[in-house]
Amino acid sequence: MISTITKRVTGKNQIGNKLSAEGNVTHKTFNPKLNIENDSNFYEATIEEVNEAVELANEAFEEYKTFSGAKKAAFLYAIADEIMALGDDLIQTYCSESGLPEGRAIGERGRTIFQLQSFAKLVEEGSWIDATIDTAIPDRQPLPKADIRKINIPIGPVVVFAASNFPLAFSTAGGDTASALAAGCPVIVKSHSMHSGTGELVASAIIKAAEKTGMPNGVFSNITGSGRVVGVALVEHPNVKAVGFTGSIAGGRSLFNKAASRETPIPVFAEMGSINPVITLPEALKTRGEELAKTYASSITLGTGQFCTNPGLILGIESDDFSKFITNLSNEIVKIDPTCMLHPNIKESYDANKENIISQDKTHTVANYANDTEANFAKQALAVVNGSDFIENPNLHQEVFGPFSLIVKCKDKKELEKVVSNLEGQLTGTILGNNSEINEYNYLLSLLSNKVGRIIFNGVPTGVEVCSSMVHGGPYPSSTDPRFTSVGTSSIKRWVRPFSYQNWPNELLPEELKNENSLGISRLVNDKITNGKI
Repeated sequence: MISTITKRVTGKNQIGNKLSAEGNVTHKTFNPKLNIENDSNFYEATIEEVNEAVELANEAFEEYKTFSGAKKAAFLYAIADEIMALGDDLIQTYCSESGLPEGRAIGERGRTIFQLQSFAKLVEEGSWIDATIDTAIPDRQPLPKADIRKINIPIGPVVVFAASNFPLAFSTAGGDTASALAAGCPVIVKSHSMHSGTGELVASAIIKAAEKTGMPNGVFSNITGSGRVVGVALVEHPNVKAVGFTGSIAGGRSLFNKAASRETPIPVFAEMGSINPVITLPEALKTRGEELAKTYASSITLGTGQFCTNPGLILGIESDDFSKFITNLSNEIVKIDPTCMLHPNIKESYDANKENIISQDKTHTVANYANDTEANFAKQALAVVNGSDFIENPNLHQEVFGPFSLIVKCKDKKELEKVVSNLEGQLTGTILGNNSEINEYNYLLSLLSNKVGRIIFNGVPTGVEVCSSMVHGGPYPSSTDPRFTSVGTSSIKRWVRPFSYQNWPNELLPEELKNENSLGISRLVNDKITNGKI
């Protein structure tokens, strides 16, 4: 493991196609595994640089929004190629700024590439635009029917806040950026100060790709800032039309409030906190309890618990089998060697939040890794509380970001249903059950479906597949808008709005809406899906 980030990093902001360092405030990133600062200084953006980035994006939008799906796809494919061309520099920088292992870095890079290529294929094919056509009926009585045609159009410059726990896949060229660029929206990334070097390298790849494929200057910018000033200035800028965010409830809600209080409010698509309840049903525990305990010990500690889908709450009905499951899970989780967290601040928050839960009245600890660890390594833990006490104590409903789970023992099915009905919105919910017993818990499943964006059957919530059917979102506070996902190709819908043309001459319409359908895309024509011409 190297101790400092690569020399290729300059520490400057990427404002369109130029590097800029106008300010005199700098910060350094931190290597949590070695417990030392990395060498490079990163210049924090000034308000003037923020304004310049947004103005360039606004100018670029007028040209970029007109580009064909094929041209945008070429840009996205080129970004993927340029990221791969960064080679070991990117992997080493990623590791030195996150404490995460090389295998995780390589895997996350692969996911980032796959996301970019998936959106490239989406816009290349073109049907995502949801072309809808209702042709005219001029002789309809008592009134003629107009010719009306609808497509999705991009909304304008988008600000993306890079995430702390995924330096690549949810950051500079992550899902928010890839989907916004695919939609036709220029992007300004607020780089996360914990991985500024990683962000700068990826930003350089995006700019190279933009230049190679003839994108307008300002289609992408990457700026840094360790405090709130830069982020607030971006959200409040009148030419910013939407925000993508992955992080804490406090951070996401603050941005949401800022955006809503603007003279012209804008949407904030924030993916925030989630404790991802796991419901264990009796028959499953009886037949597979030991196996499930091993599986969940691994899931709770995976990536040091630093996933938004970490299983932070395990629910079950009191029984000998549930007690055995708790014992087995407790034994298994302390066998696993602790791993490094992303930053000392995150480790400090984890310790404080864990202590807050286990110190609550009527809560008792059943597992807590006891051996000494290296600095910034997290000690995994489990705590148990009764269902009625969980319901009465809102403090127990809070997310602990790290390798921790709270186990809730319910006295019967009714209390289990009451616990679920008292939960806030979540990204995921999981059912561990045998097929034969599921029908007995239909009401419980209905309650759970009202609380989550995705239900997993006999699996683990950790691991989010990038595909068209994925929903990575949920009712507040897991996200600010449960109608959308931040993962998968459907996430492009966040950055567009529906737009109709009425009675326009065929030759003046966008290609997607012309009678000829030269692009061969799937369209809804007079309420029938077709790839043909009119």
